[in-house]
Amino acid sequence: MVPSEDWSWRIDAACGGGKRSVFFSPDGERGAARARREARARRICQACPVLAACRDYALAAAEPFGTWGGMTEADRRRHAQLMRRQQRRLRSAADSR
Repeated sequence: MVPSEDWSWRIDAACGGGKRSVFFSPDGERGAARARREARARRICQACPVLAACRDYALAAAEPFGTWGGMTEADRRRHAQLMRRQQRRLRSAADSR
């Protein structure tokens, strides 16, 4: 899936005027500091009226950095792995028919 060129949803994003540093990790950030920052970003995302559009964009674009639509980089990697596994299972089931 190719992400839409329409970014108009960003106008209504809860993160729109806030600090970008909440959504993107600084170099070398690890452990508890990263977990706290990501939790803060997720709280902002949960109240966002465009959460689904943001998440859909990040997944379609395979966005490698930051918190988008309430999903961290690690969340998106896990989601992509799960989707690949499901696609393999579906192909395998179709091939066995």
